[in-house]
Amino acid sequence: MAQVLEFKLPDLGEGLTEAEIVRWLVEVGDVVAVDQPVVEVETAKAMVEVPCPYGGVVTARFGEEGTELPVGAPLLTVAVGAPTPATEDGGDTAADEGSGNVLVGYGTGAPPARRRRVRPPTGAAPVRRTTGPSEGGNRNGTPVPAGRGPAPAAHPHAEGPVPVISPLVRRLARENGLDLRELAGSGPDGLILRADVEDVLRAGSGRARTPLPASASPAAASEGILHTPPSARGAALPVAPVPAGAPSSAQGLRTPLRGVRGAVADKLSRSRREIPDATCWVDADATELMQARAAMNAAGGPKISLLALLARICTAALARFPELNSTVDMDAREVVRFDQVHLGFAAQTERGLVVPVVRDAHTRDAEGLSAEFARLTEAARTGSLTPADLTGGTFTLNNYGVFGVDGSTPIINHPEAAMLGVGRIVPKPWVHQGELAVRQVVQLSLTFDHRVCDGGTAGGFLRYVADCVEQPAVLLRTL
Repeated sequence: MAQVLEFKLPDLGEGLTEAEIVRWLVEVGDVVAVDQPVVEVETAKAMVEVPCPYGGVVTARFGEEGTELPVGAPLLTVAVGAPTPATEDGGDTAADEGSGNVLVGYGTGAPPARRRRVRPPTGAAPVRRTTGPSEGGNRNGTPVPAGRGPAPAAHPHAEGPVPVISPLVRRLARENGLDLRELAGSGPDGLILRADVEDVLRAGSGRARTPLPASASPAAASEGILHTPPSARGAALPVAPVPAGAPSSAQGLRTPLRGVRGAVADKLSRSRREIPDATCWVDADATELMQARAAMNAAGGPKISLLALLARICTAALARFPELNSTVDMDAREVVRFDQVHLGFAAQTERGLVVPVVRDAHTRDAEGLSAEFARLTEAARTGSLTPADLTGGTFTLNNYGVFGVDGSTPIINHPEAAMLGVGRIVPKPWVHQGELAVRQVVQLSLTFDHRVCDGGTAGGFLRYVADCVEQPAVLLRTL
């Protein structure tokens, strides 16, 4: 007899506590090998393929695509080879083959021992326990006779895999608020069948699905409201009249804040709460910078992106004003200044705003920065960024000019201390060498944490950036 092991959503690292199922890579009945990816999930930071540490036959999947699961929730169950004699005697057993996977929270260790199931004597009267009122079951906890073949006694909230094979049974129970751990199955070895779930639902259907008359007693009304199933909620209950002019909670489209959108909301809210930010800005003539870039690309070799040139200017400015390459540790009441520049850049994708990080940007030249920006941008577009690609930044470059806007006061990417914003580069009238001319003008803005420096430092940084944009030869001093 196969041993059924439950694989739970592992800790994916970086402090992540939940993930959303994007795509299942296996079906029920498929044979999987150890460390084979079985599901693609989206965390608050990246898309991740999760490998299974067990090899065998997939017997159940938990959650449809689009479902958000917390770390530690069951993902699927796998039937691995025949159990050892020790398992039949109720002893512990370990799988012969462990996973070499290195995801946090599982891998390399042996799978958990199989929970022993106790077979009742032949002819024992089967009893099913219904769930408590918070789970949609019989309110007083009265056992419901099954009227079927022998089945083991239920073990409320027992540890280990739930004896269910069919995903249809799981979905039926989930949609009606039943906890399968509270049910005793009538199938072989206590297997919970669809008929078992339907029996429990029928037993409570008189109170759960029958609309109540207006003269019903408060106790009956309470009974009916508590046990209305999800499919019937909102259909049988009367709706109170809404006063004229009052906003209706039923109006509008509600979208859950989860995944990338939820992570962005949490980080920006925290930044606004904790960081006393200020913004300064300046217009700069970017004509010579654009001409320098055109000359570089005309010389052959890999193309140099404008973002790479701006990043190179940023790293040179941070070398002069290192106070802005820092963070504030309020627990220790210290400003932590970083030696390395890990440069984040804002990228808008179909999944939302992400900020990939170029590691050690201060050590890269324009060609190296262009190549790394291209790699991370493509990974962001395809959703293949890893958590490591999205964490550890010390300063952010935000090129919002790609959206056709001139200026912005961006929110600092917590826990960093500053962000440089770059608007669109457009032809504008500009006084050049004492005469009015049409030049390529850009607006630059710096939002900074006022705890790490005063306005003089921030202004000096932004002025140096503007000087390099207007006269790229200024960079030759530091190359």
